[in-house]
Amino acid sequence: MTSLLTRFFAGAAMLLPSMAWAGGSGAGMPQLEFGNPLVIAQVVWMLLIFAALYWLVKNKGLPLVESVLEERRARIQGDLEAARTAKANADAAMAAHRDATAKARAEAQASIAGALQNAQAEAEKRAAVLNAKLAEQVAAAEARIDAARGAAMGALRDVATDTAEALVQKLIGAADRGAIGAAVSREMTARGRA
Repeated sequence: MTSLLTRFFAGAAMLLPSMAWAGGSGAGMPQLEFGNPLVIAQVVWMLLIFAALYWLVKNKGLPLVESVLEERRARIQGDLEAARTAKANADAAMAAHRDATAKARAEAQASIAGALQNAQAEAEKRAAVLNAKLAEQVAAAEARIDAARGAAMGALRDVATDTAEALVQKLIGAADRGAIGAAVSREMTARGRA
């Protein structure tokens, strides 16, 4: 910035004599008549005021702006660090939550599997008891059916023998009960009803 100011004053110093030489004719713009002492005084005062303003801005204004910018930069950096820390904490909390959820899920699945095994074992015991009871009832029912069937077959043999004997007596007049009984037994055996 200082080198820029130095170049400006050097350029102004070189420009003033040429402006004074160019403005001697009196024709043209009155602002550029550098032969007039008032114009030169105005230019000098302008340069002095510009130099004073430059010094004030450089030594007073820019340090204030720089301090505000530095404070803002520090605050933004602090906020970014706080956000990074909060993100790291949130990530750690999320990982802990995932781990706890996975552990709870595994424990729940183990409990469910244990309960299912217990229920299945209990159901198998009940099924075995029920199957044994049903087998006993089926055996008893089959025995009753066999007894009833035997009684029915015996009654059927007697009825068939009596009927055959009555038919034979009606047809031929005399019947041999032993021969008729043997014939009825053979026929029932052949049909699977003996």
